Amino acid sequence: MAIQAQPGIEAFWRRYREGRDPAAVERLIVAYAPLVKFVAGRVGGRLPAHVDSEDLVQWGLEGLLTAIERFDQGHGVKFETFAISHIRGRMIDELRRMDFAPRSIRARAREIERTMQELERRHGRAATDEEVADALAISVDEYRTALVDIARSSIAALDELWALSSGDGDSVSLLDTLEDPHAIDPDGALATSERRDFLRSCIDRLPERERVVVSLYYFDELTLREIGEVLGVTESRVSQLHTKALLRLRGYLTRRI
Repeated sequence: MAIQAQPGIEAFWRRYREGRDPAAVERLIVAYAPLVKFVAGRVGGRLPAHVDSEDLVQWGLEGLLTAIERFDQGHGVKFETFAISHIRGRMIDELRRMDFAPRSIRARAREIERTMQELERRHGRAATDEEVADALAISVDEYRTALVDIARSSIAALDELWALSSGDGDSVSLLDTLEDPHAIDPDGALATSERRDFLRSCIDRLPERERVVVSLYYFDELTLREIGEVLGVTESRVSQLHTKALLRLRGYLTRRI
């Protein structure tokens, strides 16, 4: 997301860098506040209804202030790119502290993920809903209901850090590895190139409809409702496809099979 240039914005940056002028900080926060609204919309769209959007905005503003305090132009990174990472990170940290996802749902998500991976190893392809439900000893309707419950309790699933199986302590989040041609990686493109290639190969392994949902949601930024209109299915069905895709990708990334 690009922020429209505002008259005098560079002057406020200079005033802040030279003397930490409180008035300059306030003007910078106002100038970049649209970033907070943008991130809150993206994160809030995947949260249960009882999470207050105003809380997301408040946490996001705190993340924006941290970004302003820590930003260094010498690294060659656009402030918007730097700030979005801090804004989203603060929101996710606070949501995790809420810990509102029932343990039973988390356990079910892990069980479905393991079952998907086991069936894929056995059959050499992505498992169908019927096969997963049968392996779990539940009906297809119960399985799809579980997917909806997982989706509703997920906290920005692509922001979660997952340990890689390399054994060297590395971790990666899907959002960090999704390709953004406009973003600048301050640590260097080389460090993330292999992970991006691996994620791309994982996405290619998804069943066609799940692959389309991931592409439309994360790359084209369509809402679940809009994706449903494209595919000719209900928003609930898109949510199920999205959740299955994330569970499969999580399995691929953590196991590196």
